[in-house]
Amino acid sequence: MKIALIGATGYVGSAVLHEALERGHELTAIARDPSRVEMEHDNLSLVRTDVREIEKLAEAVKGHEVVISAYNAGWTNPNIYDDFLEGSKAIQEAVRASGVKRLIVVGGAGSLYSDEQTQLVDTPQFPDAIKGGATAARDYLDLLKKEEDLDWTFFSPAPGMFPGTPPERTGSYRTGLETPVLDENNQSLLSVEDAAVVLLDEAEAPKHIKKRFTAAY
Repeated sequence: MKIALIGATGYVGSAVLHEALERGHELTAIARDPSRVEMEHDNLSLVRTDVREIEKLAEAVKGHEVVISAYNAGWTNPNIYDDFLEGSKAIQEAVRASGVKRLIVVGGAGSLYSDEQTQLVDTPQFPDAIKGGATAARDYLDLLKKEEDLDWTFFSPAPGMFPGTPPERTGSYRTGLETPVLDENNQSLLSVEDAAVVLLDEAEAPKHIKKRFTAAY
């Protein structure tokens, strides 16, 4: 399978890159600084571009079967809300222009619902440090739901997936749609390695076309 991966050097993107290559896929890794990709592989190609360069990005993803976007505008970026929305909309436009139909977006857990009306990002206990990016991802999901041409999927990782999660690939997970998947301790946890498993499983055998979904143990 030919996969274009945007944000290939990030926390989630790096895990997706390794999982895709382990499965034998042909991968084009797209990043602002692809020299940060710390591996070489016969099935790996590197492309340097900014996601806002829409024509260049469209050319880079053309001919692939699926685009996985792990784009992040940077958690310490003071303008993360506007930059995330601008970048995400540019990616969507570029994929549409490229002729590729399948787009999988890695969003945040903040848009999941803690109850029927309240999203996690709007709860008092939601961390202020990531609220700007989480709000942007939530608002982008609302925009993506209006997309008619692309076969899009929006993946909300488990709320308990953070840097520092012990590296572990179990290959096992449970999925849900609008609310976090909880374990027997009322926690929603997933390693980034298994988040990559979820994303590649969805790429290979789509089950959530024009839907948002989540996953956890």
